[in-house]
Amino acid sequence: MARGALSAALLGPSGAGGFPALRHGDFRRYVLGQGVSLVGFWMQSVAQGWLVYRLSGSELALGTVAFVAYLPVLCLAPLAGVVADRFDKWRLILWTQSAAMVLAFVLGTLAALGLVTVPLVALLACLLGTVGAFDLPIRQAFIVEMVGPEDLPSAIAMNASIFNTARVVGPAVAGLLVATVGEAPCFFLNGASYLAVLWALAGMRLAGARPAIARRGGRQLRAGLRYVRQQPAQGALLLALGLVSALGLQANVLMPSLAQRTFGRGATGYGLLLTGYGIGAVVSALRLASRRYTRAEHRRTLLGGLGLFGAGLLGVAASRGFAMAVACQVVAGLGMIRFTATTNTLIQLLVDDEYRGRVMGLHTVMFMGMAPLGSLLLGAIAEPFGPRLAILVAAAAPLAALVFLATRSALHGTR
Repeated sequence: MARGALSAALLGPSGAGGFPALRHGDFRRYVLGQGVSLVGFWMQSVAQGWLVYRLSGSELALGTVAFVAYLPVLCLAPLAGVVADRFDKWRLILWTQSAAMVLAFVLGTLAALGLVTVPLVALLACLLGTVGAFDLPIRQAFIVEMVGPEDLPSAIAMNASIFNTARVVGPAVAGLLVATVGEAPCFFLNGASYLAVLWALAGMRLAGARPAIARRGGRQLRAGLRYVRQQPAQGALLLALGLVSALGLQANVLMPSLAQRTFGRGATGYGLLLTGYGIGAVVSALRLASRRYTRAEHRRTLLGGLGLFGAGLLGVAASRGFAMAVACQVVAGLGMIRFTATTNTLIQLLVDDEYRGRVMGLHTVMFMGMAPLGSLLLGAIAEPFGPRLAILVAAAAPLAALVFLATRSALHGTR
């Protein structure tokens, strides 16, 4: 099938209900394994943020740990995209998930023995970021091998839904555990949760066609960069994603400070703020996963998501009561997923298979690699002025991206 016809089929109108991606057995296993593992991931994320804030009492320390966690993504994700196009993605994911499991157990052991310090947390966060720099683009490029191109949009949205369902469950459980028994159990439970992913991967059959594997690393990286420069729609989407990820997505780095310094709610309040964000994200992701969308609907979803995301963050910054802040986090989560999942979908639908890993490596740079700059900036603003002002700065990013994408003529012709 020609690329134009394929894109038309994927983006064309469809009233199909349900969740098309779940008709694939390998993807059902993946959803189950990832669902368990991601609950553990969010438990560790909440516990680690609270641990750093408890040990340091510093918003700048929160931003610094986030900076070193995401810096490897900025440096290594383009290389990871080349690796994804050259080697078997299934085996690579086995290695990355196993490495992440070991790091979680190491952090849990240090916390349980009372040996943990902020520099040690930062070091382990940096190592985990290095693993993630390879894991994320490889997993994103692997999705099409489980479901094929026809059900790829549904699979991407479903992947976002399980990620954000875990964002609801994980922080809520972690908030209770941290408040009662401390941070270490969260790290141990996260380590154990990776066994579910390894189980899912071990049972896959991957009956679908496997993409061709590229062989020349350095040349392939340069070819991938040239390819994106020649695709104005993909370039615009990646630039907007980078802006939003650098600032808008980093607002949650400030939630420990907002919960304690502004509302006096402690670790439980921190977990509830992230849970509210996750509830909005889950609702949005499930809606996106349940049907196929036309080209015009994808564009409206993208722009509407940016507006909701910016409005929700503005509301969080302006909230005078804790309940209102949680409600505005729900709105922010709704908008965040509408933008990020649709961006991922459009990029993957438009990219040629031979460049998929490299383009998803660049997607990872914009999605996670820009985080070090934003988290450090927001932490530096919040340290003297408080988290509200920093969240206002974060809210400006999706609103600026909304204006930028609304004026890009290339998106009107997205196939």
